[in-house]
Amino acid sequence: MRLHSGGEVVAVDSELAWATRLVARATGGPAADPAAPDAPVPAPTVRLRIEADTAPFVHSGLSPVTRGAYGDGQRQAVLHNAGGSGFDLAVTAGDPLVVTARYRPSQPVRLANRLLAHRFGLLAGQVLVHYPVLWRAGWRGRVPLHASVVHTGAGTPLLAGPGGVGKSTVLAGILTAGGTATSDNLCCADQHACFGIAEPARLDGTGTGPRTSHGRIERPLAGRVDSLRPDRLVVLERGPHTDIGPIEPAAAARVLVAGTYAAGELRRYWAFAATLALATGRGPAHPPVDAVARAYAARLPCIRVRIGDGETVTTGQLCGEVLAR
Repeated sequence: MRLHSGGEVVAVDSELAWATRLVARATGGPAADPAAPDAPVPAPTVRLRIEADTAPFVHSGLSPVTRGAYGDGQRQAVLHNAGGSGFDLAVTAGDPLVVTARYRPSQPVRLANRLLAHRFGLLAGQVLVHYPVLWRAGWRGRVPLHASVVHTGAGTPLLAGPGGVGKSTVLAGILTAGGTATSDNLCCADQHACFGIAEPARLDGTGTGPRTSHGRIERPLAGRVDSLRPDRLVVLERGPHTDIGPIEPAAAARVLVAGTYAAGELRRYWAFAATLALATGRGPAHPPVDAVARAYAARLPCIRVRIGDGETVTTGQLCGEVLAR
């Protein structure tokens, strides 16, 4: 399996059929790679290998950096029960980044993963694919953002807002109307472009597809593109009636930053990245999320779109007017 995610090229080799299915679901399935069939095949920047072996990774010669994690301060790291998933990881921070995984849960973790299969699927996708991709992208100066960028005839907004505000519903309407998007709600970004994380769309309502958190349904994200350069920052809110107007850059940046740190998808990422940074000497111990968010807010028009209960907005309303600075 090969896919594009977060501006990285990921090659996946798995000896476990069930783990292959988890990765495919977490990355949106066949729609995860937007490259044309006849396009040149780029070299992977991230290699994930999932082994059937259940022996522990040898960490002799590595120093403990925190509980359950070891590293040499240069390239090598071993994580036990990464993110509470039951997977141990051996990481080589080279070019490409190589992540080797073995499923070695303790009995309580194994039982929890069986009883809460949905939670385990989400967590496995994060630990095996999304977090290594975000960490590798961090070497390039990119940071995680709980946001999506969409392209429509009216503009290319960076959509910010807390979980549950309705970003996925707005996104679904844009894609139905022929627009494109980087992701459902997770990307990594530098100060100029946002690179979508390969993931399925998670939509409210009824229909076919696997059930996910908060009663939503997972579907492949049609119309996904690898990256977009936003031309405005749009803060989505819910309210009693629809209202569109400007928002101060500082307030818009605050929503983007706070929404990122509050996102459940990233809850375990900060410890994951910090541990690998300490263990290998690569990447920032803490991504400069605030600096990137403030750079977008300072450079782009900032718009607040408050969507009334039970109402929808058109792509033109979503983008608002380009405000003069």
